[in-house]
Amino acid sequence: MQFFSAQKRFTRLPLAVEITLILIVKIALLTLLWKAFFSEPQTKKMRMPTELVEQHFLSQPPAAPLSIPSSSSHPSPSETRQ
Repeated sequence: MQFFSAQKRFTRLPLAVEITLILIVKIALLTLLWKAFFSEPQTKKMRMPTELVEQHFLSQPPAAPLSIPSSSSHPSPSETRQ
């Protein structure tokens, strides 16, 4: 009695060649998808000057602490009920 049945493979190629072909097909499909959807912006207004993007990412953010609203500018719930 045989417990492990040999499954028929899709091709009669050696396993390494079969895996290589599958990887090539996957890379080709991913490249086509990237070219179709992500290669360049859809509109011209989505483009930004490189210098502006560099300045935004490389500049340090201002070191301003978070301001906590004072109670005089925002009345508490008990003050609004009076």
